Amino acid sequence: MNMVENFIPPMINGVSASKVFLPQNISAYTIFEYLCQHFSHIQASEWQQRFADQLIYAADGDILNIESHYTPNSHIFYYRFLAHEVSVPFQHEILFENENLLVVDKPHFLTMTPTGQYVQETLLVRLKKQTGYEDLTPIHRLDRETAGIVLFCKKPELRGIYQQLFADRKVQKIYHAIAAYRAELHFPQILQLNLEKGQPFYTMQINSEKPQNSETLIELLEHNQHYAKYQLKPKTGKQHQLRVHLNYLGIPILNDPFYPVVAHKADDDFEQPLQLLAKQIYFIDPVLNQEMHFNSKFELTL
Repeated sequence: MNMVENFIPPMINGVSASKVFLPQNISAYTIFEYLCQHFSHIQASEWQQRFADQLIYAADGDILNIESHYTPNSHIFYYRFLAHEVSVPFQHEILFENENLLVVDKPHFLTMTPTGQYVQETLLVRLKKQTGYEDLTPIHRLDRETAGIVLFCKKPELRGIYQQLFADRKVQKIYHAIAAYRAELHFPQILQLNLEKGQPFYTMQINSEKPQNSETLIELLEHNQHYAKYQLKPKTGKQHQLRVHLNYLGIPILNDPFYPVVAHKADDDFEQPLQLLAKQIYFIDPVLNQEMHFNSKFELTL
């Protein structure tokens, strides 16, 4: 095996390098020029800064500079950092760890993985910095707005095995939510709806013409005159499923910024967290063949 295949870029401040292939038939004289073309949404000044900070590597591990020639049919590595990132003032907690898994209690407002305006202030990068586990990856996801239990895999070779558990619906998840109390609604009830991409693109909508592709068991735990605490057991895992299901019943989850209407909030507005919590998760570990059951320490209260 040659040196090119051996080079693995180091993790820097919790961030692993991204890999970019340099294709044939590209009219770029330098790698800098190609990166500006290929990632047109990123300003040239940001690439200049990354070269200046020595955050771009050739396949053999050499540090590249802004003058480095474009070499087709090779690859490079680069790191994502943001000059200005909103600090999320809430902490995660590792609840359990063995040789394969990390089980983490995620707070509200913390994005799972680097995306858009968040890199350092994501759960994955925080965990990599805390643990030094460079191969850590989430097995499933929670919305930025949702708090609670989430699983991470420590070994790349086991990631698919654990992800298949979710694909095969062999993981039981229990959520809690606070929403309006309506005496005319009767629980427990099972809700089955067809969910598809909505407008704007990051929302979901119901299509009553198509066959059902989502199912949730909804139970009433407690209530006062105005609000209730609901227990939700999703059988499927569609995006925003629980949020859309409760909104469909006319009881949207308290502080939901998307349903029934999209209400854009400032990135540093942490005043009204979505009242949705991934409270419990249980499954048979396919590697260790033992029962796993985890409980979030967070609580939603009326």
